[in-house]
Amino acid sequence: VYSDNFLKQWYQRRVRGCCLDVLCVTDTSSRMITLLLVLLHAATALDNGLALTPPMGWLNWERYRCVTDCVKDPENCINAELFLTMAKHMAYDGYADVGYQYVNIDDCWMERTRNDAGLLVPNPDLFPDGVDGLADQIHALGLKIGIYEDYGTHTCGGFPGTRDHVDDDVNLFASWGIDSLKLDGCFCNATEFPTGYPLVTKALNATGRPILYSCSWPAYIGNKDKVPYGDIAENCNLWRNYADIQDSWDSVANIINWFGDNHGMLASFARPGAWNDPDMLIIGDYGLSFEQSQTQMAIWSMMAAPLYMSNDLRNIRQWQKDILLNQEVIAVDQDPLGKQGMRVFQDPKKHHEYWVRELSDGSYAVVFYRRDNNGFPKTFTASLNVLKIEAKSVHVRDLFLHRDLGVFSGSISAKVPPSGACRMFKVTPIRA
Repeated sequence: VYSDNFLKQWYQRRVRGCCLDVLCVTDTSSRMITLLLVLLHAATALDNGLALTPPMGWLNWERYRCVTDCVKDPENCINAELFLTMAKHMAYDGYADVGYQYVNIDDCWMERTRNDAGLLVPNPDLFPDGVDGLADQIHALGLKIGIYEDYGTHTCGGFPGTRDHVDDDVNLFASWGIDSLKLDGCFCNATEFPTGYPLVTKALNATGRPILYSCSWPAYIGNKDKVPYGDIAENCNLWRNYADIQDSWDSVANIINWFGDNHGMLASFARPGAWNDPDMLIIGDYGLSFEQSQTQMAIWSMMAAPLYMSNDLRNIRQWQKDILLNQEVIAVDQDPLGKQGMRVFQDPKKHHEYWVRELSDGSYAVVFYRRDNNGFPKTFTASLNVLKIEAKSVHVRDLFLHRDLGVFSGSISAKVPPSGACRMFKVTPIRA
């Protein structure tokens, strides 16, 4: 016999954010019906205990795309050697030490057709020991491995999709030791997503293996106001919201602007175990300056975003590596409160803006982000009221300079260069 209070507390743990009014019942039959409904929901919602902070790792797509000809382009070919090499750099060059753990295979890893048993087959030229063989090697490094599929009839690259094969594919991935699944949405009508993506959730739960689940569900819905984020957050650990990132500052700035414009809709659904995903970090590639690289790292961390690098860890410059390994910025991204930061101010000309994120220790992360290209550093001053920080005085630390800046009263001032630069601070209220 379960009390109403027990049911409320248990349901709150299992189905966060849902209305509890249905549990305010008085008779035994109603309580039993309610319990059955709770159990039914718990059986269908994602239940892997993963991503209590945003996942971190490496994903090949932006940097390496679908290069499968290892004879013509051995340096950029997406074979097992590439993934194992990146895994070794993650393990030995300090990336794993600060939280990067997933090595993710994207599209184009498989043969063009399934085998006679209807199962997916890794391209033997790319993965001579199979994906399971690669998984064993990556696990031996203390890391995790992710794989890609698509809910449609085909993947975006034209390889077999998981339509009509969900249980077989998910069980196969589990048997290979896969730790993360990215499920795309090409060659599928978006009206099928509300049943399709949860179908995969159910299959993942049934494997008994904790497999991180990355969904592309909202990215394919044209009208953002019709995206069922509540359902998505119950079924996915992370979800792509917007356009694919490209190797350019324009692409990064466009994504930042979209998330800033829509933060009110997005932030309420982010929480431990469920995250908005603005796409990969391109720090270490060709498109970003030093300052712009800092800005991508800063804003992604403010958004509590997954930190998936897509770069060549064999040939990365020290300053790029330093940004990716900045533990003070990573600590913001990984803050256990799990509250997504938001843009709290943008000037009328959209030349500069302020982002704020509440942290678990009572402090705040603050970013001054400058968008215009008027070629000299400018000083910006933001009042604590504008930053929505209830304090008269605050202690400020610069997270890229790794330097305490002292106590500020009433406002914070900082000089910011042009063309996509930022300053990032940890701001701690001084209590009387």
